[in-house]
Amino acid sequence: MAGDAKLQPARVEEVIHAKEEGVEFLTLHNPIEYIGDDKGRVCAMRVQRMELGEPDESGRRAPVPIEGAVEQIPVDMVIVSVGVSPNPIIPSSIPELEISRRGTIVVNDCTMQSSIGDIYAGGDIVRGGATVILAMGDGRRAAQSMHEALSKQR
Repeated sequence: MAGDAKLQPARVEEVIHAKEEGVEFLTLHNPIEYIGDDKGRVCAMRVQRMELGEPDESGRRAPVPIEGAVEQIPVDMVIVSVGVSPNPIIPSSIPELEISRRGTIVVNDCTMQSSIGDIYAGGDIVRGGATVILAMGDGRRAAQSMHEALSKQR
Protein backbone atom coordinates (compact mmCIF):
# COMPACT_ATOMS: atom_id res chain seq x y z
CA MET A 1 0.00 0.00 0.00
CA ALA A 2 2.81 2.43 0.76
CA GLY A 3 4.05 2.08 -2.81
CA ASP A 4 0.62 3.04 -4.14
CA ALA A 5 0.45 6.00 -1.79
CA LYS A 6 3.73 7.42 -3.12
CA LEU A 7 2.14 7.82 -6.56
CA GLN A 8 -0.76 9.89 -5.24
CA PRO A 9 -0.65 13.68 -4.78
CA ALA A 10 -2.06 13.25 -1.29
CA ARG A 11 -0.87 12.43 2.18
CA VAL A 12 -0.33 8.71 2.86
CA GLU A 13 -3.07 8.63 5.52
CA GLU A 14 -5.56 10.17 3.05
CA VAL A 15 -4.92 7.37 0.57
CA ILE A 16 -5.19 4.74 3.30
CA HIS A 17 -8.48 6.23 4.57
CA ALA A 18 -9.87 6.45 1.05
CA LYS A 19 -9.07 2.78 0.43
CA GLU A 20 -10.72 1.87 3.75
CA GLU A 21 -13.83 3.71 2.51
CA GLY A 22 -13.84 1.58 -0.65
CA VAL A 23 -12.29 4.06 -3.08
CA GLU A 24 -10.74 2.25 -6.03
CA PHE A 25 -7.69 3.98 -7.51
CA LEU A 26 -7.20 3.55 -11.24
CA THR A 27 -3.73 4.85 -11.93
CA LEU A 28 -2.78 5.65 -15.51
CA HIS A 29 -6.43 5.99 -16.57
CA ASN A 30 -7.58 9.31 -18.01
CA PRO A 31 -11.34 10.07 -18.00
CA ILE A 32 -12.50 11.10 -21.46
CA GLU A 33 -16.31 10.97 -21.14
CA TYR A 34 -19.00 10.74 -18.46
CA ILE A 35 -22.16 8.98 -19.63
CA GLY A 36 -25.60 9.70 -18.19
CA ASP A 37 -28.77 7.61 -18.18
CA ASP A 38 -32.16 8.80 -19.44
CA LYS A 39 -32.65 10.75 -16.19
CA GLY A 40 -29.32 12.55 -16.52
CA ARG A 41 -27.60 10.56 -13.75
CA VAL A 42 -24.09 9.34 -14.35
CA CYS A 43 -24.05 5.62 -15.11
CA ALA A 44 -20.68 5.06 -16.78
CA MET A 45 -17.44 6.70 -17.69
CA ARG A 46 -15.03 6.09 -20.53
CA VAL A 47 -11.35 6.13 -19.69
CA GLN A 48 -8.24 6.12 -21.83
CA ARG A 49 -5.57 3.78 -20.47
CA MET A 50 -2.16 5.41 -20.31
CA GLU A 51 1.42 4.29 -19.94
CA LEU A 52 4.55 6.15 -18.94
CA GLY A 53 6.41 7.53 -21.93
CA GLU A 54 10.11 8.08 -22.40
CA PRO A 55 11.85 10.27 -19.81
CA ASP A 56 12.20 13.96 -20.70
CA GLU A 57 15.38 15.98 -20.07
CA SER A 58 14.57 16.16 -16.34
CA GLY A 59 14.07 12.38 -16.18
CA ARG A 60 10.29 12.64 -15.72
CA ARG A 61 8.17 10.10 -17.60
CA ALA A 62 4.83 11.64 -18.62
CA PRO A 63 1.72 9.55 -19.23
CA VAL A 64 0.88 8.89 -22.89
CA PRO A 65 -2.26 7.21 -24.26
CA ILE A 66 -2.17 3.54 -25.22
CA GLU A 67 -3.71 3.55 -28.68
CA GLY A 68 -7.10 1.80 -28.76
CA ALA A 69 -7.12 1.18 -25.00
CA VAL A 70 -10.42 2.86 -24.08
CA GLU A 71 -12.59 1.23 -21.43
CA GLN A 72 -16.12 1.92 -20.25
CA ILE A 73 -16.60 1.55 -16.51
CA PRO A 74 -20.05 1.41 -14.86
CA VAL A 75 -20.31 4.00 -12.06
CA ASP A 76 -23.02 5.53 -9.92
CA MET A 77 -20.97 8.48 -8.70
CA VAL A 78 -17.95 10.40 -9.93
CA ILE A 79 -15.91 12.74 -7.75
CA VAL A 80 -13.58 14.85 -9.85
CA SER A 81 -10.66 16.01 -7.75
CA VAL A 82 -8.01 17.83 -9.71
CA GLY A 83 -5.70 20.64 -8.77
CA VAL A 84 -4.99 22.25 -5.45
CA SER A 85 -6.31 25.74 -6.05
CA PRO A 86 -9.69 27.26 -6.83
CA ASN A 87 -10.79 27.21 -10.46
CA PRO A 88 -11.72 30.83 -11.30
CA ILE A 89 -14.35 29.98 -13.95
CA ILE A 90 -17.41 29.70 -11.69
CA PRO A 91 -16.69 32.67 -9.40
CA SER A 92 -15.91 34.92 -12.36
CA SER A 93 -18.99 33.83 -14.32
CA ILE A 94 -21.51 34.62 -11.55
CA PRO A 95 -21.05 38.28 -10.58
CA GLU A 96 -23.60 38.11 -7.69
CA LEU A 97 -21.60 35.38 -5.94
CA GLU A 98 -19.62 36.60 -2.92
CA ILE A 99 -15.92 35.88 -3.46
CA SER A 100 -13.07 36.25 -0.95
CA ARG A 101 -9.95 38.25 -1.74
CA ARG A 102 -8.24 34.89 -2.43
CA GLY A 103 -10.77 34.12 -5.18
CA THR A 104 -12.64 31.47 -3.20
CA ILE A 105 -16.42 31.26 -2.80
CA VAL A 106 -17.62 32.54 0.58
CA VAL A 107 -20.00 30.07 2.28
CA ASN A 108 -21.71 29.55 5.59
CA ASP A 109 -19.34 27.12 7.36
CA CYS A 110 -22.24 25.09 8.81
CA THR A 111 -24.39 24.73 5.68
CA MET A 112 -21.87 25.32 2.85
CA GLN A 113 -24.47 27.67 1.30
CA SER A 114 -23.12 30.62 -0.68
CA SER A 115 -24.47 34.16 -0.93
CA ILE A 116 -26.78 32.83 -3.66
CA GLY A 117 -29.26 30.55 -1.88
CA ASP A 118 -29.29 27.77 -4.48
CA ILE A 119 -25.50 27.49 -4.71
CA TYR A 120 -23.58 25.36 -2.25
CA ALA A 121 -19.82 24.86 -2.46
CA GLY A 122 -16.94 23.09 -0.74
CA GLY A 123 -13.42 21.82 -1.20
CA ASP A 124 -10.77 23.83 -3.06
CA ILE A 125 -13.24 26.42 -4.37
CA VAL A 126 -14.01 27.36 -0.74
CA ARG A 127 -10.84 26.45 1.14
CA GLY A 128 -8.12 27.07 -1.42
CA GLY A 129 -5.87 24.00 -1.52
CA ALA A 130 -7.72 21.40 0.57
CA THR A 131 -7.54 17.68 1.08
CA VAL A 132 -9.98 15.30 -0.57
CA ILE A 133 -11.15 14.24 2.90
CA LEU A 134 -12.08 17.84 3.79
CA ALA A 135 -13.77 18.29 0.41
CA MET A 136 -15.82 15.12 0.94
CA GLY A 137 -16.86 16.38 4.39
CA ASP A 138 -17.90 19.69 2.80
CA GLY A 139 -19.94 17.75 0.24
CA ARG A 140 -21.73 15.74 2.93
CA ARG A 141 -22.48 18.90 4.93
CA ALA A 142 -23.77 20.65 1.79
CA ALA A 143 -25.91 17.63 0.83
CA GLN A 144 -27.48 17.56 4.29
CA SER A 145 -28.21 21.30 4.10
CA MET A 146 -29.73 20.94 0.63
CA HIS A 147 -31.89 18.07 1.84
CA GLU A 148 -33.13 20.14 4.78
CA ALA A 149 -33.85 23.16 2.53
CA LEU A 150 -35.74 21.06 -0.01
CA SER A 151 -37.72 19.29 2.73
CA LYS A 152 -38.95 22.67 4.03
CA GLN A 153 -40.25 23.57 0.53
CA ARG A 154 -42.73 20.68 0.47
